[in-house]
Amino acid sequence: MGILLGLMLGLGLVLIIRAFLKPTPKQASSGPSIRDRLDDLLTQAGIEAVSSGQLMGACIGVGLFVFLVMFVISGAVPVALAFSTMAAYAPLALVRYRARARRQELRELWPDVVDNLASSVRAGLSLAEALTQIGIRGPEALRRPFQRFAEDYRATGRFNECLDRLKRNLADPVGDRIVESLRIAREVGGSDLGRMLRTLSSFLRDDARTRAELEARQSWTVNGARLGVAAPWMVLGFMSFQRDIIARYNTPLGFLVLVVGAALCVLAYRLMLRIGRLPEEQRVLR
Repeated sequence: MGILLGLMLGLGLVLIIRAFLKPTPKQASSGPSIRDRLDDLLTQAGIEAVSSGQLMGACIGVGLFVFLVMFVISGAVPVALAFSTMAAYAPLALVRYRARARRQELRELWPDVVDNLASSVRAGLSLAEALTQIGIRGPEALRRPFQRFAEDYRATGRFNECLDRLKRNLADPVGDRIVESLRIAREVGGSDLGRMLRTLSSFLRDDARTRAELEARQSWTVNGARLGVAAPWMVLGFMSFQRDIIARYNTPLGFLVLVVGAALCVLAYRLMLRIGRLPEEQRVLR
């Protein structure tokens, strides 16, 4: 009887405590998954024929291949593991580089897109027609997503769903803002859309000009940091052809040296990027 009363008392205390705890929905607290982030990265890089699963498979395959090659050359597992880790990151780094280069290209093209939209709205075209015209007369690098919007809209006639697909195809924060502005203008109306688009165009041009100047000034620092990080690993790669020397790393102490060296290189490189990083606009209107 005493045990039963104790269990009931404990259960009551647990229920009382949980009643005062603030619920934390898992869906709201968690951000995009790794697969979603990789899909966005591939879209931003303009790579349509590769999925996130294929990208991860390429990373694993390249890493295994380089591990086998370096193990045959050096005979040292720690050295082969170090180079295979770097090689496994290479496909992802290439996609990141292409996405960064494409963002820089689109940063200079978005003002022209906004100007075209403002001109179409001022000329009396509907919002769907204004977006369709971007696929015909807009910048070459941005025509394909808007052409898909025109195809979807002609096939379904559902403006909001077509806008959602356009946002996914663009995967760009500026594109998200433009799409949501047009959605609000269609739903609630208003005569300030043209003025808002012209203001946004002016802001985007100023931002692109300022960012280009800052990136040009800090490019030599970033390149120097990359060379400083790559230099010791290039030396280690040349030393791998001399098995009597590289065999010293095939010990617990040698493995510890490689781990500490890799950690310091990554820490120093990330710290340099963190200090010199320019603010990047995030996609908050997914």
